Amino acid sequence: MSAAADRRALWRDLVERRLPDAARPGWPVRLDHCFARILLDNACGGPWRESVRPPAHVNMPEEGLEAAIALGEAVLAGAADLALLNRRSLAWRGKAVHSGAVPPVPADLRDGELHLRRWLPADVAPFAALNADPEVMAHLLGPRTGPESAAEARALDGRFAADGFGPWAVEQGGRFRGFVGALRVMRALPFPGGGRPGEAVELAWRLARDAWGRGLATRAARLALADIAGRCGIRTVVAYTATGNHRSRAVMERLGMVPSGTFAHPAVPEEPTRTHVLYRLDLAGAAA
Repeated sequence: MSAAADRRALWRDLVERRLPDAARPGWPVRLDHCFARILLDNACGGPWRESVRPPAHVNMPEEGLEAAIALGEAVLAGAADLALLNRRSLAWRGKAVHSGAVPPVPADLRDGELHLRRWLPADVAPFAALNADPEVMAHLLGPRTGPESAAEARALDGRFAADGFGPWAVEQGGRFRGFVGALRVMRALPFPGGGRPGEAVELAWRLARDAWGRGLATRAARLALADIAGRCGIRTVVAYTATGNHRSRAVMERLGMVPSGTFAHPAVPEEPTRTHVLYRLDLAGAAA
């Protein structure tokens, strides 16, 4: 049996036997298809059938299947909140989530000509151009294809439905510039507070090269941070990047973020980008 077939067999055993057999009081689901739905949706960043042709265990890209397996193993180990994962899955599918679980999302955030807004279909083409720029993607495992960019844009905007916050599309002067905002870290990462998927909140951004050097990332980040602190009650955020990404590190420091050590990013196969530096920010202090 090939390595890929082994992983597909492991996936089926996980959702068809191990998770249903381990179901306990307080879990929101007990049936195999429900576990599959929750894990696949969270791995895809939205209803999985929108990006993967069934059957998922055959057609899911390797990276996505590994993410779904990792979430399932974390649930079994008590290291992931199945109720949170289920709420996110149901929100994407337009199903009722108990009141107050996801705060209402404002239409946009503004600071003069700087406009943070939800994603539009028209953003996909300039986002794909941004993602195809080797300099922009130098610390992010390299350029992405057009379909990969379209899927990423859909998943980034879907974060708002799932969590009440997410990475905003950044517009300035009527032009799409990239994204800036906060998102739940949905994989376990080896830093203090990063071990439970969904608990750490990351500040992230990616801007087109012609928007660099203008303070845009810092201004947009301050807008997004004020929103999640006041509206969503988020008290701490992290940010991380490859140690050699001095531009992003400078933004983190201008925001008042504090260096908190380094870690080897499990999704990055080798140096020089595998070692990441971690920053933290206390939003209560930042808002004072």
